[in-house]
Amino acid sequence: TDVTGVQTCALPISQGAMEIVATLECMLGEIFGMDAVTLQPAAGAHGEFTGIMMVREYLASKGNPRKKVLAPDSAHGTNPATAIIAGYEVANIKSNERGMIDLDSLAGAIDENVAALMVTNPNTVGVFEQDIAKICGMLHEKGAQVYMDGANMNALVGIARPGDFGIDVMHSNLHKTFSTPHGGGGPGAGAVGVRSHLEPFLPSPRVKLADGRWTWDYNRPQSIGRVRAFYGNFGVLVRALAYILAHGGEGLKNATIDALLTANYVRA
Repeated sequence: TDVTGVQTCALPISQGAMEIVATLECMLGEIFGMDAVTLQPAAGAHGEFTGIMMVREYLASKGNPRKKVLAPDSAHGTNPATAIIAGYEVANIKSNERGMIDLDSLAGAIDENVAALMVTNPNTVGVFEQDIAKICGMLHEKGAQVYMDGANMNALVGIARPGDFGIDVMHSNLHKTFSTPHGGGGPGAGAVGVRSHLEPFLPSPRVKLADGRWTWDYNRPQSIGRVRAFYGNFGVLVRALAYILAHGGEGLKNATIDALLTANYVRA
C-alpha cells in the first residue's frame, strides 16, 4: 500500500537488474578468459584485496596459506599494500633493462612460502610482459598463484585473454577500460575474474538463475564472505555493459588497437 492508501503491485524490478549483473559477469568472463566473475568489489584496489583474500583461503584449504607475496618494481603501488592488508609479507622483484620482470630475480625469490605473484600487465612502465606464460608456469610449479592487476586491460581487450596465458585471478577497473569516467573520488568498479579452482571462494552472495528467476546464492561455505554491503556500483555496471554491447567484439578490439597506437605515438 502506498502513502495514499491505494493498493499497488510489487513489480519484480530486481529481476532486470540482476540479469544485467549476470550478463556483464558472463561477458567479462569471456573477455578475461576466466571461468567466473564477481562484480561486488567497489574499485580496483578493492578488487585486489578480494583476489588476494581468495588466494589466501584457497591455499589455506590446502593446509597452508603461505607467508609471502611477490611484487615487481613495475607493479602498481596498491599491490604491495593489498598484500600486507591481507596478512602477507612482500618481496620486491627487479625489472630488467627492458622494463619487464627479471626472470633470474623471480626464480631466486620463488619458494614454498610464496603465495602469489602480483603482476600488472601491461605493467606500469607501459610494457607487456612477453614472458608472462613462462612466469605463470614458474609460480604454478611451486604451487603459488598469479594475480594480475588489470588496470591496463585497455591494451589487451580483444587481443589477449589473461586466463589463456596462465593468470589465476585478476581484476579489471570497469571505470577505466569500459568507459565510465575515473576520478573525482569515484564511483568505480573492480570486477574480479577467477579460474575454476578459485570459484568456490568468490564473495557471497552470487547471482544465479533458479526456476526461471534470478536469485541470490548464499549457500557458499568456502566463500570469503561479503566484501561490500551491496552488490557493486550498479550505475557503473550498467554503463560498462552498454559499452560492451555497443562496441561488440570487433569494436572492443578496435578500441584496444586505437589505445595501443595512441600510446606508442605519445611515447615516440
